Amino acid sequence: MSCWKTTRYEIDLARPRVMGIVNVTPDSFSDGGRHADAASALRHCEQLLREGADILDIGGESTRPGSPAVPLHEELARVLPVVREAVGLNVPVSVDTAKPEVMAAVLDLGADILNDVWALRWPGAAEVVAGHPACGVCLMHMHRDPQTMQAAPMAGDAVPQVLLFLERAAQALQARGVHRSRIVLDPGIGFGKTVAQNFALLARQDELLAAGYPLLVGWSRKSSIGAALQGDAPAPPPPEARVAGSVAAALMAVERGARIVRVHDVRETVQALAVWRQVRENY
Repeated sequence: MSCWKTTRYEIDLARPRVMGIVNVTPDSFSDGGRHADAASALRHCEQLLREGADILDIGGESTRPGSPAVPLHEELARVLPVVREAVGLNVPVSVDTAKPEVMAAVLDLGADILNDVWALRWPGAAEVVAGHPACGVCLMHMHRDPQTMQAAPMAGDAVPQVLLFLERAAQALQARGVHRSRIVLDPGIGFGKTVAQNFALLARQDELLAAGYPLLVGWSRKSSIGAALQGDAPAPPPPEARVAGSVAAALMAVERGARIVRVHDVRETVQALAVWRQVRENY
């Protein structure tokens, strides 16, 4: 499938797309608090677009390991003012949320995509997507929940388990009448998986493509990148020092078939993909 159908845009996936992360949260693992008010979040949206982002992904609840749940009223207060303005920036707007009430509210404002780490498992979430005529949706695999996922990560070979979960989630949504052209899948790097399992999902990413849906992948600044960069140091580098490793992982994901990469460091990722395309398309 070469097109992702969303509320206002049909996103051409013949070219890999860069989704820029906009965290409207005080406690995100990487940039918590930096864009926690609407004005600074909107400035960040505009900066990401100048750097070459194809899609903006706005989130009001951190999903870092151990993060507490955010009350509905608080998530709405964080997200709605940003989405209300961002839909006027002439770019697809995605909202990272699991709450059906937030989903319905941002769709009413014109948001294009719902990006759900719970893969619509919250009661009422699938109904919101099925009831909308056109929104795009990203279904992600997560083992357990943000409070417990790294305390008791997955066991065994993650690749077939992730594939089966995502296939079933997509099929269930299609059974509700949602066309497959609206659906992309995310293996959920770091969400309840060990370092080895995360890198297995990258090395064997072609197995996930067997489901027949575009892949969205988020390696940006994750702890597995930190583990790979740690070497003999007593601790892994902090998230902001994992840029080169994150770009390398994004590039490998695209080389292995991912069509969207979700990143903090848009400029660096866009530059790496420009070099990749130069070789890919001309030699």
